Amino acid sequence: MENSNRPKLEIRDLKVEYYTKTQTTVALEKVQLSVADGEFVSVVGPSGCGKSTLLKVVSGLLQPAEGAAYIDGQMVQGVPDQVGMVFQNDALLPWKTAFDNVRLPLEIKGLPRDEQIREAERLLKMVGLEGFRDYHPKQLSGGMRKRVALARTFAYDPDIYLMDEPFGPLDAQTRVKIGEEFLKIWEKVGKSVLFITHDIEEAIALSDRVIVMSARPGRIKAEFKINLKRPRPFYDIRFDPVFKELQREIWNQMSNEI
Repeated sequence: MENSNRPKLEIRDLKVEYYTKTQTTVALEKVQLSVADGEFVSVVGPSGCGKSTLLKVVSGLLQPAEGAAYIDGQMVQGVPDQVGMVFQNDALLPWKTAFDNVRLPLEIKGLPRDEQIREAERLLKMVGLEGFRDYHPKQLSGGMRKRVALARTFAYDPDIYLMDEPFGPLDAQTRVKIGEEFLKIWEKVGKSVLFITHDIEEAIALSDRVIVMSARPGRIKAEFKINLKRPRPFYDIRFDPVFKELQREIWNQMSNEI
C-alpha cells in the first residue's frame, strides 16, 4: 500500500564534490530536504552555495559523493521520468514553431495526433500565446519564449517541477508578468515544485516554504513557512505586513552568508 505521508521528493545526507587535478571542492554537505506532494518549495542562498547543484542531483544529471535523492521513495539513478526541468534559458528547438515545441512532449508520449493538437492549442492559450502558434523562437520576445517553455513543461505533465532561476534573464516587468501567470497555472495544477532563485521576494510570493542555504559548502541553514493565503497575487502580496516580515527575516539569514 502506498504511504500517503511519504514525501514526493526526499534528499538524505547529501554531499557533492567537484574534482580537479589539484583539489577537491565540496559543493554540498549534509543536506536534508523534503518536498511534499503538491508543495512549492523555493531555495535561496548566496552565489556559489550549490543551489543549481542540488537540482542536478534530483534530476539525475549529477552523482553525489554521499547520500541520495528519492522521488516517491525510489532512489534517483539516471534521469527520472517524473521530473520536468525549467532552466534559465528556454531551451526551445529553434527550427520548430511555438506550437510544435509545445506539442513535442505530447508526441513523445504517443498521444493521438488530434489529441496532441487540441492539448498544444489549449496550453498555448493558457499562457496567452494562441496568436503566436506559428512563430519560431527567434521571432518571439524573451518573455514569450519563456511562456512557450512553461507550456511545453506543462505538456510533459511531470510529477515534480525542478526550476533553476527560470525567470532570471527577464526584465523586471516581464518577470512579474510571467511569475504571476505561472503562479495562477500552478495553483490549478498543484504539482510539487523545487524552485531555485536568488530573489527573496519571488521566493516568498510563490512558495509554501523557503529554504535558506549557507555559503559553500552549501547546507540548509534555515527554513521559513510562508503563511500567506492562496490564491495569492504575485505582486500585490509584497505589500502584506507578513510578507515584509518574512522578507526581513530571510534577508537577515542570507546577509550573514555573503
